[in-house]
Amino acid sequence: MGSGSILALMIAAVAFSGIAILISKVVLKTTHNKAKGEPYECGIPTIGPSWIQFSVGYYLFALIFLIFDVELIFLFPWAVVVKKIGWIALVEILIFIFVLFMGFLYAHKKKALKWM
Repeated sequence: MGSGSILALMIAAVAFSGIAILISKVVLKTTHNKAKGEPYECGIPTIGPSWIQFSVGYYLFALIFLIFDVELIFLFPWAVVVKKIGWIALVEILIFIFVLFMGFLYAHKKKALKWM
């Protein structure tokens, strides 16, 4: 796969996404009203200002969830080829899990896993 293929792939990606956006602009009828501009949460009207500060702990908890969720994405292909690769795969995944466990311990030490 040379640079020509990558260039063709990039052109195709831009063309497909541009065509999809163009079709949605042409086909869909857009309306503007006051209700569309208001914040929405479970069908309940908001009370007070919508722009309030949240605790950084919620963001840390979400990031930690994403890290461990992505871990599963890496574990699945490893589980598929572990018999073919052998002991090297086992050592590599143990190192990977050790690094993730150290991240978990760091998050626990910083109390990022506590809700309140």
